[in-house]
Amino acid sequence: MEEEAVTTNILEMRGITKTFPGVKALQEVSLAVELGQVHAICGENGAGKSTLMKVLSGVYPHGTYEGDITFEGSPVAFKSINDSEAAGVVIIHQELALSPYLSIAENIFLGNEQQSNGWIDWNKTNLEAAKLLNRVGLHDNPVTKVTDLGVGKQQLVEIAKALSKRVKLLILDEPTAALNDEDSAHLLDLIKSLQAEGITSIIISHKLNEIKAIADKVTIIRDGKTIETIDMHADEVSEARIIKGMVGRDLESRFPEHAPNIGAELLRIENWTVHHALDSSRLVVNSANLSVRAGEIVGIAGLMGAGRTELAMSVFGHSYGTNISGTVYKRGERIDTSSVPAAIKNGLAYATEDRKRYGLNLLDDITRNISGSTLGKLASAFGFVDSLKESTVAEGYRKSLNIKAPSVLAITGKLSGGNQQKVVLSKWMYSDPEVLILDEPTRGIDVGAKYEIYTIINRLADEGKGVIVISSELPELLGICDRIFTLAEGRITSEVSRKDATAEYLMQFMTREQEKTTK
Repeated sequence: MEEEAVTTNILEMRGITKTFPGVKALQEVSLAVELGQVHAICGENGAGKSTLMKVLSGVYPHGTYEGDITFEGSPVAFKSINDSEAAGVVIIHQELALSPYLSIAENIFLGNEQQSNGWIDWNKTNLEAAKLLNRVGLHDNPVTKVTDLGVGKQQLVEIAKALSKRVKLLILDEPTAALNDEDSAHLLDLIKSLQAEGITSIIISHKLNEIKAIADKVTIIRDGKTIETIDMHADEVSEARIIKGMVGRDLESRFPEHAPNIGAELLRIENWTVHHALDSSRLVVNSANLSVRAGEIVGIAGLMGAGRTELAMSVFGHSYGTNISGTVYKRGERIDTSSVPAAIKNGLAYATEDRKRYGLNLLDDITRNISGSTLGKLASAFGFVDSLKESTVAEGYRKSLNIKAPSVLAITGKLSGGNQQKVVLSKWMYSDPEVLILDEPTRGIDVGAKYEIYTIINRLADEGKGVIVISSELPELLGICDRIFTLAEGRITSEVSRKDATAEYLMQFMTREQEKTTK
């Protein structure tokens, strides 16, 4: 009789399928993580990496997905983060979940207070926090407020908090995306030291050089499916090998035909530098230079944390960042973009990636949302908004952009994602800009609606406007853009024409900080 094979896996996820309304985010995904290893998960933005980890950690509770999870050899059905943490599974999200006005020690033991006779024992709290801080190499006083720490130190506080929960499997989602080189190196060293203590880690990262340096195995996820798992010690594994797995798909015929008619340079941004909004010592955009010509669609490709949105928002009225420097030219003349009204006056428009939070008033109707940024154009002789003209304008965009709604009085929050995005575009088209910056213009919308958005973008370019498109989807940029810039760690690393661009080329320069001349 054969003996049953003994598994060395601390975690096994089998056939994980997670569906959101209209979208299958994960489809039959499987993942096996060996005890004591550092296991990396790679994939493009939107591939399903974070969704898979949220399933594992109970953010998406058992019953909201299909498939099985086994942890330490036993089936688990986590209903919440509390359940997973009780089992020793702790996730640290890219957006850190610390309370800025509490101390380091208070954050570490928040929800797990050190008590004595029913009261918080502050001496014990600070003493135990100091021990944990020592383990992660952070030597600040435990009573220091988190708001006084840089992002790198805040990341270490999160890990100290995880250690306080007796973590067995530590999940880190893009842990170095917001860190400088020194802090990143320290964090990677810490993960290796935790591995020596027997702690298993799953790390989601786009930085392939870091993955090569730290990971024992890499699982690649693409379009919500497991593509392969690579043993980083078995053979010589190159970055190109990983990139091929991440982007190896056909573009298909998802983009409308477009013959560009590109004119003279319309907008040029020179030496644009931006510091973090909360940590002014940290650069998020570093001496960026880019341009867009009349009738041209220019793409910006970059991974999470590269500084794409920060670049766009800072150019559009200094809406993000501190210590902003650099120059913006329109048709060779220097222009003022230091405030949103000044940027709009000088012909710029910015459609945010977060349309629900910043782009629309979801409680108001289509008419008010379209007119919101340009009420001055609708003023009557007495200074009031001409409501008839306002409705007429909105109705014109409803028809021309095929916004699917019974009337312009429909509440915007009740529209589909694609139709909401058309309302955002209508709002900025009515301001009649010369340059539109579109940040993730097709995020969260279905394929059919994407095609319509692409058609609108082409129409804008055909009108002689300059269009800058920021997108996490490389096929999208390759399908609609005439020229593409890559951004990595705040720096422009490459500029490539549409005919020379490939997904592999873009990913190569999105994953390393290197200057590259125009191809």
